[in-house]
Amino acid sequence: MTQHSDGVRLQHMLAHASEAVDMVRGKRRDDLVRNRMLQLALVRLVEIVGEAATQVSIEGQKRHSSIPWQVVRGMRNRLIHGYDKIDLDVLWDTIEHDLPPLIAELHRILGEQTK
Repeated sequence: MTQHSDGVRLQHMLAHASEAVDMVRGKRRDDLVRNRMLQLALVRLVEIVGEAATQVSIEGQKRHSSIPWQVVRGMRNRLIHGYDKIDLDVLWDTIEHDLPPLIAELHRILGEQTK
């Protein structure tokens, strides 16, 4: 994969992680239990973040070692392969606590790439 492709994948990660965080803004954990469409949307957004991460080259992952690649991919795998037993607490915690620092780091990386 080329660096350009890695940049596109990083942008995809940023866009979908940001959308997930935006989607829960002003909502409570209980809203997730009651709203099936919210559940499905958030699961899909987090899956895409992880899928885009799997498409970043090994070189890109080494270059941006501040991204917890294995954790991001692991969450994607957990959602895809454990589709019948998704823990909404883990999903909510991921969006509330794990995605904001990931978003900040992706902003930093992508800002550096444009300089």
